[in-house]
Amino acid sequence: MESVGNYPKPRWLRDLGRFLPLKSQFVLTGNIRDLQTHELGGIVTATPLNTVLGAALSESGYADVLYYDPIGGFRVLERPDGAASDAAPVFNSLGLTAVNGAAAAGPDLLAATLERLVHRDGPPIALIADFASRLIIRNDALSPAEHQLFTRALVLSQTARARPLGPNRAPLFNTVVWILDKEGDLPDWLTIDNPRLRHIPVSNPDRGARRALAPSLVRSLPGAREAAADILRAAESDLVDNTEGLLLMDLNAIAQLARSEGVAVGDIGDAVRRYKVGVTDDAWRKIERGKIRAAASFVTRRVIGQDHAVTHMLDIVKRAATGVGGTRRGGRPRGVAFLAGPTGVGKTELAKTITELLFGDETAYIRFDMSEFSAEHADQRLIGAPPGYVGYDVGGELTNAIREKPFAVVLFDEIEKAHPRILDKFLQILDDGVLTSGRGDRVYFSEALIVFTSNLGIYTTDGAGGRIANVTPDQPYEEVQAKVRDEIDAHFKLVLNRPEILNRIGENIIVFDFIRPAVAEQIFDGMIANVLKDAATSGYQVSIAAEARQALRELCVADLSNGGRGVRNKIEAHLINPLARALFDMESKGPFVIRSLSAGAITTLLIEDGL
Repeated sequence: MESVGNYPKPRWLRDLGRFLPLKSQFVLTGNIRDLQTHELGGIVTATPLNTVLGAALSESGYADVLYYDPIGGFRVLERPDGAASDAAPVFNSLGLTAVNGAAAAGPDLLAATLERLVHRDGPPIALIADFASRLIIRNDALSPAEHQLFTRALVLSQTARARPLGPNRAPLFNTVVWILDKEGDLPDWLTIDNPRLRHIPVSNPDRGARRALAPSLVRSLPGAREAAADILRAAESDLVDNTEGLLLMDLNAIAQLARSEGVAVGDIGDAVRRYKVGVTDDAWRKIERGKIRAAASFVTRRVIGQDHAVTHMLDIVKRAATGVGGTRRGGRPRGVAFLAGPTGVGKTELAKTITELLFGDETAYIRFDMSEFSAEHADQRLIGAPPGYVGYDVGGELTNAIREKPFAVVLFDEIEKAHPRILDKFLQILDDGVLTSGRGDRVYFSEALIVFTSNLGIYTTDGAGGRIANVTPDQPYEEVQAKVRDEIDAHFKLVLNRPEILNRIGENIIVFDFIRPAVAEQIFDGMIANVLKDAATSGYQVSIAAEARQALRELCVADLSNGGRGVRNKIEAHLINPLARALFDMESKGPFVIRSLSAGAITTLLIEDGL
């Protein structure tokens, strides 16, 4: 069972061969329902576990290998050379009656067959008991038949004797191999502290297994026969690089998908994407390049005074649209941005604007307010509750959303308010581009643009634990940027002990500037224009006299501690609300002119008919 040529046998298969002379029974768990790499005639293919296991046992000297499952009963596996075994003598020696090459199933019959098999004379034989987890209804309350079956298995594991075989006299038992979903599916008193039983885990395929299988899959794709050797090698590398974490069954399915949909050998990465996200069209390729080229003016009309942030964000979008850069390997997200800065400066607005730019609708983004995920077990809301817990059948909010909309902008608002445990989920997203839901489904973020927002770095704590400003509006932007970055760096490294998250974000931390007076006036003018436009849409003709506009402007820009949101709040309190009251009480549609604001608290407007 050692290596053949340059193909390394899987570790589980090597372990099995090493212990066959030493143990009489084996338990296989883990990746048992996946295909396994199997070398035949110098070509590595993906083959069912039972076929690989049966061939390995035959090569080790077993005369026959029986296979049993709770539905199909007993049958004799074919030999590695493809020749069919004569089942009748084997069945007769075990007291089984064959019908069309198979014998019936049942716990009593299996128990009796184990007894005859283990003590059978002649050349050694082996029995593979598949789906053995289904032989028991409840592990903590065995039925008499179940208890009898596994008690007999325990006794037989101790009484079995190995016999020398072949020219080198290597000893072999009449071996029993149990294939389980997990080791605890059989009674503990059979599997634990049993020196004659060996547990062998079957691991998920690693890069070496995918690399060994890739040539046979790539050569089956459309255009592979005519492709040059360098194109085939590149396709093999793409297949291996982009299928990290997938099973060999998935790789087989990807090749089948490529063949059925006519994906050329040079575009194997596109077949992987289609398989992962479940859609044929690539939404990123459909985005109009001209729209992105002219995006700066579109975005800056909504995100005012943050030109540096807009430029950086659009660079991330252009990388995502072109696929240029090293982040695509392994299915990582299309892009990642960490938007930091004071409140009300346009961080969330930028995410909305980018969503509208890419998908034509600003509400198409997926938003999570991370202040709602401050509890330790709040990650279950994102990925779903594990089996046996309330809400297991519902799934996770994040995994469900990405499964429904794989092409999306995903916004995690105020990330610093999330519980540190949830940050581990973000690490999986940024590093591997995948999350496993509570139901065991893998959800891929390879087509998503991930955006975090945070107020980190704006405030810090003094020696007494009080909250003080770390940056102020009177500081130049360069100083604000440096201080905010330093505080973010310290928070992730020293407070959360998660420096690896910063490493995944890299240089995509975008620090927003304070809303300064000149910018605040631009925001004010834009909001006033929108108010008057909304009034006109409703049929009211309203204008504001210069004196009233200037008084309102001075009020709105006097305190910019809440940024643009503070300007909007003052306009709502001192213009929109009193204007709505006044218009509601008037029977005429105008035109009206706002001549002045009342003194004092400025909570009402003096409005008159313009005629």
